[in-house]
Amino acid sequence: MKEPLTLPADEEHGNHGDHRDHGDHGDHDEHDERAARRPGRGRRGFLLGAAVLVLGAVAAGAVVLSSRTDGPAAPASGPRTGTATVVRTDLVQSERIDGTLGYAGAYTVTAPRAGGIVTWLPDVGVTIARGQRAYAVDGVAVPLFYGSTPLYRPLEEGVDDGPDVRVVKRNLKALGYGDGLADDARFTSGTAEAVRDWQEDRGRERTGKVAPGDVLVEPGAVRVTEIPGIVGAPAEGPLLRLSGTRRVVTVDMPVGRQQLARGGAAVRVRLPGGKATDGKVSRVGTVARAAATGGPDRQASQGAAGEATVPVEVTLSKPADAGALDGAPVQVDFTSERRDDVLAVPVPALLALAEGGYAVETPEGRLVPVTLGVFAQGRVEVAGAGLREGMRVEVPLP
Repeated sequence: MKEPLTLPADEEHGNHGDHRDHGDHGDHDEHDERAARRPGRGRRGFLLGAAVLVLGAVAAGAVVLSSRTDGPAAPASGPRTGTATVVRTDLVQSERIDGTLGYAGAYTVTAPRAGGIVTWLPDVGVTIARGQRAYAVDGVAVPLFYGSTPLYRPLEEGVDDGPDVRVVKRNLKALGYGDGLADDARFTSGTAEAVRDWQEDRGRERTGKVAPGDVLVEPGAVRVTEIPGIVGAPAEGPLLRLSGTRRVVTVDMPVGRQQLARGGAAVRVRLPGGKATDGKVSRVGTVARAAATGGPDRQASQGAAGEATVPVEVTLSKPADAGALDGAPVQVDFTSERRDDVLAVPVPALLALAEGGYAVETPEGRLVPVTLGVFAQGRVEVAGAGLREGMRVEVPLP
């Protein structure tokens, strides 16, 4: 096995002119003699092919490094070359996984009790905030309150303490009623008075009591995604389907690549139309499920365990970048490897040596053997004696 090819000093700086000029040299014998002294140096076509093979391997997720064999020297009219600079940079290698842009959360609103007629429903796509009407039964509006506990019993002065009482008190205070209400679970006379004021402003009877069905409780502002209820029909069964208002991307991550999704990790989201925006992993599921065979309405396949996926949620750093898109297909770049502050060159600058390994070539014709690292963004991490930031190396011109 030969050592990596390095030119002697007299050939690097001897009296032979600028032999990298691929124009008309006039003396072809002299050029051919130089090529013969450096095995394979004239085979730029082959070397460019080797670089292309490396690029193709990177795109496929694996790098296959191939060396060349010696052969006859090419004529002086070989591929033209330019130069590039050895840079110090950060290289990020990523894997692209398909995802769906939508909204966080999914909630179904069901009529709390039988009886009554649905008299109003919102439109699909409408956002409902605290205190706003979510739907109406028998002409009475049911507003939205924020909280994690729905009303499950009638509430009035003297009722046992409970989290549903706290929900009512917090929302009344947020809507401007009962500024002096304590943030606790007790339904006091002050709570009853705040309820009466709220009822009066809404045109309701001043009872000081709140019953299930008087308000709709959800974790926050919601967006209407579907309306199974019908205005004029009995208030029973599902009336609304809602989502949250936070923009998220949902990814079905193959279990075999689950290590790519780390909570809080930065990702790049590629939106329809070519625009890209930043995001981060906000939630990683813990329960694997069989891969879906098609759209969301199709049953999951019963394929091999290798097809199983876990749900991964990605939050957009700038939700406005997504515009009004909903249910849109997107692609998410997850970082698989990162190398900071390394020397790098364009991948086509690599020369495959007959002896094995790789080198880069300076404009003066000196070959510098290099060790390869991460491939990313069309560059490759390189290290080697004599390699420095700012050095110029040759690359084939298109």
